[in-house]
Amino acid sequence: MPTRPPRRTQPRSARASAPTPASPHSPAPSALAEARRLAASATREPDGNWQRWGPYLAERQWGTVREDYSPDGEAWGYFTYEHSLARSYRWGEDGLLGWTDRQCRLCFALALWNERDPHLKERLFGLTNGEGNHGEDVKETYFYLESTPTHSYARALYKYPQAAFPYARLREENRLRDRTRPEFELEDTGVFADARYFDVEAAYASASPDDTCIRITVTNRGPARARLHVLPTLWFRNTWSWGCTHDGCEVKPRLRADPAAPGRVLAGHATLGRFVWEISPDPATGRAPELLFTENETNAAKLFGPSARNASAHTKDAIHAAVIEGRRDRLHPGRLGTKVAAHHVLDLAPGEVRVLELRLRPEPAADAAPAPALGDVFAARAAESAAFHHELFARRCAAPGGGEVPPAIADLARQAYAGLLWSKQFYHYVVEDWIQGDPDQPAPPAGRGAVRNGDWGHLFARDILSMPDKWEYPWFAAWDLAFHMLPMARVDPAFAKAQLNLLLREWYMHPNGQLPAYEYNFSDVNPPVHAWACWRVYKVTGARGARDREFLARVFQKLLVNFTWWVNRKDPRGNHLFAGGFLGLDNIGVFDRSKPLPTGGHLEQADGTAWMAFYCGTMLAMALELAETDPIYEDIASKFFEHFIMISDAINTVGGTGLWHEEDGFYYDQLLDDRGRAFPLRLRSMVGIIPLFAVEFIDEARLDALPGFAKRTRWFLKHRHDLTGQMTYLADSGSCTGRHLLAIPSPDRLARVLRYVFDEAEFLSPHGVRSLSKHHERTPFVLEAGGQRHEVRYVPGDSDSGAFGGNSNWRGPVWLPLNYLLIEALERYHLFYGDDFKVEVPTGSGVWMTLGEAARDLSCRLTSLFLPAPVPGETGESTGPRPALGPKAPAWVANEADRRLVLFHEFFHGDTGLGLGASHQTGWTALVTELLR
Repeated sequence: MPTRPPRRTQPRSARASAPTPASPHSPAPSALAEARRLAASATREPDGNWQRWGPYLAERQWGTVREDYSPDGEAWGYFTYEHSLARSYRWGEDGLLGWTDRQCRLCFALALWNERDPHLKERLFGLTNGEGNHGEDVKETYFYLESTPTHSYARALYKYPQAAFPYARLREENRLRDRTRPEFELEDTGVFADARYFDVEAAYASASPDDTCIRITVTNRGPARARLHVLPTLWFRNTWSWGCTHDGCEVKPRLRADPAAPGRVLAGHATLGRFVWEISPDPATGRAPELLFTENETNAAKLFGPSARNASAHTKDAIHAAVIEGRRDRLHPGRLGTKVAAHHVLDLAPGEVRVLELRLRPEPAADAAPAPALGDVFAARAAESAAFHHELFARRCAAPGGGEVPPAIADLARQAYAGLLWSKQFYHYVVEDWIQGDPDQPAPPAGRGAVRNGDWGHLFARDILSMPDKWEYPWFAAWDLAFHMLPMARVDPAFAKAQLNLLLREWYMHPNGQLPAYEYNFSDVNPPVHAWACWRVYKVTGARGARDREFLARVFQKLLVNFTWWVNRKDPRGNHLFAGGFLGLDNIGVFDRSKPLPTGGHLEQADGTAWMAFYCGTMLAMALELAETDPIYEDIASKFFEHFIMISDAINTVGGTGLWHEEDGFYYDQLLDDRGRAFPLRLRSMVGIIPLFAVEFIDEARLDALPGFAKRTRWFLKHRHDLTGQMTYLADSGSCTGRHLLAIPSPDRLARVLRYVFDEAEFLSPHGVRSLSKHHERTPFVLEAGGQRHEVRYVPGDSDSGAFGGNSNWRGPVWLPLNYLLIEALERYHLFYGDDFKVEVPTGSGVWMTLGEAARDLSCRLTSLFLPAPVPGETGESTGPRPALGPKAPAWVANEADRRLVLFHEFFHGDTGLGLGASHQTGWTALVTELLR
């Protein structure tokens, strides 16, 4: 069990409302430089547009819905990985450790070849949903190392095997494995044995908003000399082949070699302007690399047969053909086109390091002053990034009482924020155009409007968006994004607020008020956490009295529309018990709740109902905040106050006990048959813990300041005695005032649920709270209904069945976002109940903690996933394995720096903490940075 740290004195949500603690020292000028750039970037003026360029290039554009023009919606099969080598994209681009402008017009990325692979390594490889035994999965080893919020300095690392990349073996081995076996990973193939791989680091440093310095560092980690072809590649996104007429479809741009300077390419674009790409000579030979030009056009004849016609003789895959097949006839002989690569051939001794330098900047005027030297730019930006992160960590991660942040904590935080920032991506998807097909292309099949997203024709996305994972989920997901924005608000408050507001805008939100869920099905239903994220970001981005009320008012008005959609769609019987939709817990339940019940009847959901209480409580808090300066909001505050009480009463009392099971002391879903008889589904899962999340306060002092709201509230408390049991009142010691607690469980019910939460035989694991009780490992839940047997049992790792999609598993693993909401709720309960309310942690241990201490214990369990484990007998900083990476050092660890690398998985094994699912989900898993205190 993790060592207990000092207890918190304030809950996370309350602490966020206070001014950010001052650093023990004044920020160095280098720390302020990034803050000034961030402030200037909000203006988007030419000299202040510091976020115009960044790591906005997708890691996977193939296999996405927006590139799928098939009749059946099988996106993985319509545009495959093999097609990506020779087929231009309609809606975006992808690349390896890439860089692009905010509108993805001009793109830069790496291409590599180890002289053994069948094709250039231009993008990350992974298995499709049908190829992986646990769904889609990237099969590469790469890390985001660092990024400032303006991306003025950013670094990422890719590990490239020197043996032939095992594409076929990865597919075949995973095809042969069933769901009871673990995924077959790249390191399982042995390609990293004896460290026979190259480290390839891409680093970017901005000399000015449009002047990007690029440094590629290649290291031979292996024991023998090895050759590597490195082809830094620059290209224009294809916006000219589709016949579209709206913004972003300009005339064809052009890249051409500068006849006056070897290693120099001139780029011209109608809206981006004129740029120059400068490639330094190879430092070992002093020679400029050869420039290989072609067009970013599809090789249709190769992909679709000789009857297909190529728009150009110089296609997207011509550089591959020239380097690997020796076919130079397809390169553009005029040394121009829309795609160009600089071909370096590096012959590296064991341990040898080679550095390649490039620069992409506006074409200078004849009388322009000399640009700062590339080395000076890198030195300055690296120092500023270090200072920025030091200042950030001093505020966020310092030990109580001050002191330096431990190196392991600093490494974890830096990489978590780096992954969050690197996972910003240009996202383009105009649903109406996509359904109709492109004018200059073959018409899509008849009936295409019936495919997924067909009723979202209003959606027009052409933005930088925060992605859950740029390979496995290279598209926005609404509830993921809500969690992303909490850590994002610490480093880029303006971006966090803009992202939350963006999904509420009319070109994203459906006219009926629904938020788009995610690309694979905008109409799916995610938990309503958007309001909570808006409220928390509002609080953490300003001290009380200096917060962005305009932002809060903007999002509140739109959230009212979304709330109405929820109430109208998800409370079918009008009794304040909600149902319908999987609500974020993909396969945790007995049934696929997004489909009709196989038993008939109706399902009343404990989590769905609790999420709506959570939504109500958040909207109440927002309305009360806005009412402080505008009394118009008092009326709507009263509405949300009464609605919260109604929902809380329903979940606790409708039909006698609502969704509460008195014998078990837990909340359950309830199945109503066609005769109206209720059957609790006595399955102990996160579904029954979510009712704890809905907790808000109303201070008597606030009632005094809002007479309209106070009058209605006090009338309600006086005349609706049947409902006021859903509120708890405590007087503040030493004063005549007090506060009201709005929460679903009574103190007794809260204590009973927490006995399960903190029981190691139930929910509590060494690394967080499981999503399903371990009790169901030995006692599966079974329901016989409709002639079918429905069984749910504890599965701590990847799903062992294809239920409800099968590529994620809530039946046992630890998921960070719900653990985070539980921690926040515990802290708020502690703020209300104080030190007298204690729970046993772990249950049966004899150790009693306040709810604040229990929250801190849970935080430690979660952060321990990513930190080196203590080694018996060692002193000083721990050096053992990180639980999320497994019990032994990964095969790619070749030096001390590798042992500091961290991965941020989608979810974690319920017993061991091993990372599972998507490996770079630094979206919601970046929430760990909120726990590092």
